[in-house]
Formats: sequence, C-alpha cells, structure tokens
Amino acid sequence: MKVNKLILIIALIGALMSTAFYTQEDSITIYLVGDSTMANKPGTPEENPERGWGQLLPAFFKPSVKIENHAVNGRSSKSFITEGRWKAVLEKLQSGDYVFIQFGHNDQKTADSSRYTNPWTGYRRNLQKYVTETRAKGAYPVILSSIVRRKFNEQGTLVDTHGAYPFVARSVAEEMGVPFIDMQLLTEDYVIAQGPDESKGTYLWVAPGEYDKFPEGKQDDTHLNLKGATAYAGLVVSAIKAMKMPLEPHLK
Repeated sequence: MKVNKLILIIALIGALMSTAFYTQEDSITIYLVGDSTMANKPGTPEENPERGWGQLLPAFFKPSVKIENHAVNGRSSKSFITEGRWKAVLEKLQSGDYVFIQFGHNDQKTADSSRYTNPWTGYRRNLQKYVTETRAKGAYPVILSSIVRRKFNEQGTLVDTHGAYPFVARSVAEEMGVPFIDMQLLTEDYVIAQGPDESKGTYLWVAPGEYDKFPEGKQDDTHLNLKGATAYAGLVVSAIKAMKMPLEPHLK
C-alpha cells in the first residue's frame, strides 16, 4: 500500500514537472514595434474610441503567447531607435521570440528630421537593422507594411498615400528571407470592399458629442476604432495562417 502511494506521488511530481517544463519551453513572446496604428491606446473603448490593431492581437492567441506592445504614437523606424525604444526591446528579447516590425506612416514626415527617412536608404537600412539584431538574439523577425489610409477621391477611388515604403518593406523581407505581411494590400482590399461611406465605421470617425474625449467630433482616416482594430488584427492572424508560420498552432 505504501509502495503504491509512493509510486502515485512520484508520478504526480513527474507530471507537474513535465507540465512546468512544457509551459516554459512553449511560451513565446511577440514584441510589437511600430507606430500609433499598432499601439495600445489608454482608457476603455467607451472612454476613448481609438484602438491600435496590436492592442487587439492578444485576443487571437492562446495563453502560451504573450504580446508585448512597444509601438508608440508618432514613431518612425528612425525615432524608435534614436529614442532608445528598440534597445529596450532587444534587452528583453529571448531566443524563440518574435518581433513584428511595422513602420512607414511617420517615416514620411519630411518636415521633421528626427523622424523622416528616405524609403530607399534610411528606411531600408533601419529595417535591415531590426532584422539583423532580432536574429542575433535567436528571435524571429516579421515585417509588415503600413495599414492603408482611408483616402477616397471625389470619384470614390481609394488613393495611395504611402508611396515607396510598402514596396521597400517587401523587398527587404524578400532579400533577407523574412516573413512579410502586406497590410497595405490587405487593408486596402478591406476598405475598398466597404466603400467610401461604410469604411468610416472602421476608422476614427466620431460624431460631435458622441464621446467626451472628442466633444466636437473627429474625422480621422489614419487611426482605427475598436471595430477596425479588431478586423485588422484578424487580417494579421489570417496572414499567419496562410503562411503557415510556426505561430499558427498558438492561435485560438
């Protein structure tokens, strides 16, 4: 009887140890580095309707994946580095983790030398730096192009506002063998399918008096509301599945 109890105790200890080992080995952190379209926004959706798509990404993953969203409003591929934000991510990065890299909106700011990058030179070099230094830590980089701005002309055509940046992001990914999620294309298709009027419900279009934060209302064709952020996080997840990335088994 005592022997049976001892065997049972040993088996339970072994099971607990194996479970702990499994959890430790299979735990992954995805670090998000980017700008306001990806960043976490303060307050509840009832208080602040603006959300970044990265803020909604955790809802699509199992507990084995932790999302650390380091994206910040107004940052470019350049200023994220010069402000020490990339260094802070690198110091935490572990082998087997992922880094999702999405810049471009603020790299276009030609009037701000602290943020602007030429897409063919500085922007390309910065993306290469993110990839190289991520890999040096044994982690996996993923490059994403910027989400589309909702800019329709009078004829109802969605007009491009990103220029060469998405193309350069794709070319860096191809040259360095990095997974590439073309959010420019995916979100453009999404917005075109909705059309000029319905797509307002994806972005930060707020009627006057609807939110205390925006008493006079807001018409913002760059940033997302809860619906848009959730939809765009879903597009990222769909791309992960389509590419059969190793992250796929960790999706809900």
